[in-house]
Amino acid sequence: MASPGRAYWKGVLRLSLVSIAVEVFNAVDSSTEIRFNQIHKPSGKRINYTKTVKGIGPVEASDIVKGFEVDKDQYVFLEPDELDAIKLESKKTLDLVQFVDVKDIDPRYFERPYYLVPQDDQAAEGYMVIREALSKMNRLGVGQITMSGREYLVAVGPVDRGLVMEIMRYAGELKAPQTYFHDLPDSKVDSEMVGLATEIIKRKSEKFKPQQFKDRYALALAELVKEKSKGKRIVSVPEEEPPSRGNVINLMDALRKSVKGAEEPDERKTAPKKKARTK
Repeated sequence: MASPGRAYWKGVLRLSLVSIAVEVFNAVDSSTEIRFNQIHKPSGKRINYTKTVKGIGPVEASDIVKGFEVDKDQYVFLEPDELDAIKLESKKTLDLVQFVDVKDIDPRYFERPYYLVPQDDQAAEGYMVIREALSKMNRLGVGQITMSGREYLVAVGPVDRGLVMEIMRYAGELKAPQTYFHDLPDSKVDSEMVGLATEIIKRKSEKFKPQQFKDRYALALAELVKEKSKGKRIVSVPEEEPPSRGNVINLMDALRKSVKGAEEPDERKTAPKKKARTK
């Protein structure tokens, strides 16, 4: 099979006694991420960073070690060979040890997607069998994979004609929601209001189409760079003041008007208000 690029990981996807040679590819296009560089304006050259210590000044790279803070301003120094010693051996095997319903995994656990691809035509048949079985049962296969010396929790499931592997967070990485929601009121919610909100949601429900949503900041930035490269000066326009709390209408009235059709325009189809002009 033709390779779509450099694989991030190569190994075996295993389902009980079935082993399939697979490759892992990053599913995220990092080239679309917005990045800025710090530039020295008079010379037009990029800024270099010098590592310094307060009260000492610049230091040599050879004097820099990794440290883990165990108390305020107290660190345990860790040498490269010590860190290498605890790196997990790359087993090159991804065992699917548990299968769960797609809806059973809290979305907060998903971190980053990767495409899982069969290494060759011989592996393709078993690969497709697993994909079809997961799709038919609406299940995700859960397991752990070792990459770059670390062990990651992953979920494998069907996407398009293949499989996607989601890197997941471990339970201890998530903050407890009670910290943020504990002081919400315990009063009973008005059933009529819930009914109206349900009707609004029902009317706006549709199949998710990510192509309908555009990164308007990225588009505006591209236009800004284009205009600046032509030598034009960009002048910002003051933003409109947000409505004060006194302008908030009654919640029940807002729900009723929304159901009747007096709704806000669809932000996916509405261009953002212009906040800059050229000179």
